[in-house]
Amino acid sequence: MSTLVIVGTQWGDEGKGKITDLLSENYDIIARYQGGNNAGHTVVLNKNVFIFQLLPSGILHKDKVCLIGNGVVLDPEVLFQEIENLQKHNIDIKERLFIDYKTHIILPYHKITDEALEEDKDSRKIGTTKSGIGPAYADKLSRIGIRVCDLIHTENLSQKLDMVLNQKSDYLTKNLGIELSKNLVRDIKEKYLQYGKMLEPLAIDGSLFLEEQIKKNKNIIFEGAQGTMLDVDHGTYPYVTSSNPVAGNACTGCGISPLYIDKVIGITKAYATRVGEGPFPTELLDSLGQKMREQGYEYEYDAATGRPRRCGWFDAPVVKYANRINGIKEMVLTKIDVFSSFKKIKICREYRIKDQSHYYFPGDSELIPFAEPVYEEVEGWEEDISNIRSYQELPDKAKEYILKIEQFTESKISIVSVGPERTQTIFR
Repeated sequence: MSTLVIVGTQWGDEGKGKITDLLSENYDIIARYQGGNNAGHTVVLNKNVFIFQLLPSGILHKDKVCLIGNGVVLDPEVLFQEIENLQKHNIDIKERLFIDYKTHIILPYHKITDEALEEDKDSRKIGTTKSGIGPAYADKLSRIGIRVCDLIHTENLSQKLDMVLNQKSDYLTKNLGIELSKNLVRDIKEKYLQYGKMLEPLAIDGSLFLEEQIKKNKNIIFEGAQGTMLDVDHGTYPYVTSSNPVAGNACTGCGISPLYIDKVIGITKAYATRVGEGPFPTELLDSLGQKMREQGYEYEYDAATGRPRRCGWFDAPVVKYANRINGIKEMVLTKIDVFSSFKKIKICREYRIKDQSHYYFPGDSELIPFAEPVYEEVEGWEEDISNIRSYQELPDKAKEYILKIEQFTESKISIVSVGPERTQTIFR
């Protein structure tokens, strides 16, 4: 039996979808443990592009079982759209996709609240996707959330919705000047009663299921969304997501013991990107940053929202920080082929903050504005590497870049991705 947690080491968009899909071949179960449809995991298979916002990225393997864990917040509309898209490609999810009874549901009033708060001129702009993720997690912690099990037990759902809708109507009216119309309230009740019927065949006790599969020596991948630097506790707060992408949350988000986790692998991009607001020490606002965005597959635009990603040089203090928090000793390096036309490449090896060297991203957010990246420059290789399949065949300068990243992050790179397809992968 082997269990593996896959976690992003930057601000998300590291290529976790491709790597989860790739490694799923040797695993039996893929479980998503947090986040919602504010994430977009891209998998390319035979030139077909699949973007999974809720479905675990192993779903394309027709003999694998996938679980959406209790730590996820679920928008049923998005889920069934993804399932419908798979069916168009003759990929069946029957008896392969399950959802924990305890998974919280995103409802229309969560999206209304999210959008209103993000657009409020007096509020701090976080750069959310306006998908209702934060308000859904807030309701979870306020103990007024609606869960999958609530949708299934229709005899109690109407009463629970009445209570929550009354609270939400009062809040939206008094604080945001928004009224929930009677038609919307009626539509929510009708629509989510129907969603309950659709979710019932997929709903299980996910924690019990995983316990049973572990005892049967099944191999399991726990897939996170976003990245460590967007973690609500350990990221660049308040410019973060509303959940914990870090590896430790795989246990809480799927209901398993920490004793069952065998290994954590970090996914890191050969350069840094982020979507939305917040600090980004190595960000490039010049033509080089634009070049990185354009060289990325389908350009560097967020898979969930289409927003352009901010781009910058590889930031070793960020990745070293993420590796410490997640217990990462081994990494996958993605998108190194994007640098194939660069003459010079820089790596941020440390920060200078008030005349002191910092080799980790600072935990004290008040220091971040003073962080000055200290770069080491290496020669680019200026040749296409997307068709290379062995480490030995990589240009020496590309290998030098990889070794520098290993040196500065104190972590081994065991897999190198040179393109979006499964086959465009080098195992060391």
